[in-house]
Amino acid sequence: MPQDNIESTGPLARQAAWLENYRPGLRIAERGNVLSVGDGIAWISGLPSAAMDDILDLEDGSRAMVFDLTEDRIGAVLLHETSALTAGTPAHLTGYLLSIPVGDALLGRVIDPLGTPLDGEATPPPTTWQRLEALSPPITMRAFVQTPLYTGIKIIDTLIPIGKGQRQLLIGDDGLGRSALALDTVINQRGKDVLCVYVLIGQKRSTVVNTIDTLREYGALEYTTVVVAEASSLPGLQHLAPFAGCAVAEFWMQQGHDTLVVYDDLATHARSYRELSLLLRRPPGREAYPGDIFSVHARLLERATCLNVAHGGGSMTALPIVETKQGEIAAYIPTNLISITDGQVYLDRGLFAGGFRPAIDIARSVSRIGGQAQHPRIKEEAGRMKLDYLQFLELEIFTRFGARLEASMETAIAQGRTLREILKQDRLAPLSVTFQMAWLVAFNNGCFKNVPPESIHALLETLQHQAHHTTLTLDSPRESWSNAVAAWLPSSDQETTP
Repeated sequence: MPQDNIESTGPLARQAAWLENYRPGLRIAERGNVLSVGDGIAWISGLPSAAMDDILDLEDGSRAMVFDLTEDRIGAVLLHETSALTAGTPAHLTGYLLSIPVGDALLGRVIDPLGTPLDGEATPPPTTWQRLEALSPPITMRAFVQTPLYTGIKIIDTLIPIGKGQRQLLIGDDGLGRSALALDTVINQRGKDVLCVYVLIGQKRSTVVNTIDTLREYGALEYTTVVVAEASSLPGLQHLAPFAGCAVAEFWMQQGHDTLVVYDDLATHARSYRELSLLLRRPPGREAYPGDIFSVHARLLERATCLNVAHGGGSMTALPIVETKQGEIAAYIPTNLISITDGQVYLDRGLFAGGFRPAIDIARSVSRIGGQAQHPRIKEEAGRMKLDYLQFLELEIFTRFGARLEASMETAIAQGRTLREILKQDRLAPLSVTFQMAWLVAFNNGCFKNVPPESIHALLETLQHQAHHTTLTLDSPRESWSNAVAAWLPSSDQETTP
């Protein structure tokens, strides 16, 4: 077993590895003592060789990680704490950095940030280990984002597309469906050879159980690893949770697999890091966050990328989630994450209250590189749809004042209202890419023209059923799609566009 991985195993495995590598000889070891302990932090003296992120073993059985260095003592965050830990407990350097067991044995499992199973099943045999902290791949190892990652959500796959290797932020107030979008995306990867990691940071146990049950119910747990640091966990574990999930996905990416990792959520992670920093008496900055909070999230999200063929061709797509307060998108942590990621999906409370689900605000949502990965046929059909929809939202304001509009404007408003009805979608109901193509062709061909809003849902169900059984693909000629849609919706009033 590699020496830098011994610290992540159990006591018996560490003892066996120590005995195997034992050689008689003179040894000089440092011994420290715990000065004080509380709130997940231990202050330790007497270890002059300690370095940042070193793992410490305490004689009561607790473990800690060096998190702060001063002239006369060490600030360490506790990774495991026993009831016997008190001031005066001896501490020893292990000489190792934190690693986590990775591999296919973790699929379908629920673990904590140290790799310990939380699902009541046996510990998977450790085969390969991955460092929690690692450098992001250099530019020479990266490739362009050019393959789409389908979420199964109409409004995202057509108007805010995501590519494999992209970092797309999900942002909005609590209760608007940010986690539901992430769960839909994970569920939609079934059968698409994408391995998923779902990281729950500082969430209530009821939320954790509901998430795991939902993944299991929809058959997504078999290709997903869930990393959990509950709200009752030590602050150090909550801080390490996203890095542990990233390490699990990073190993698969290095093996040439496409991966998807969800961080739910990084606002809670930032608060736990702020708590640790204030306890360690670091100088606070804006909103009392430490000055390096941007660096922490940047070095996490920069590890999500698409590797070139020479390095396996794998990819890691990141969906970080961040919470806003009262829709304040310009708050400190949200603006930091917006500047790090490649785009954002913004959920608006007004749209949610108005019954538009998912409540995605098209005007404030963007995908900066996903369009390069979008399939050419879908990109062609979507065309100016986003721009036309934004213009419709502006025109609709005039109708509230009873103003008389030109016929062309009335047509644009009617078409925009139809599109708004089409884009509505229930949660936990991801849709196939063939259906996405079908409704785009149907909409552009005028199949929904003059259709009452209450009848649109029935037409979409017909399209979904027919698209599920069609042999057409995205590469099929548009004429074939037009003929198929005309056959599926024979009673529609069609006006084929050039």
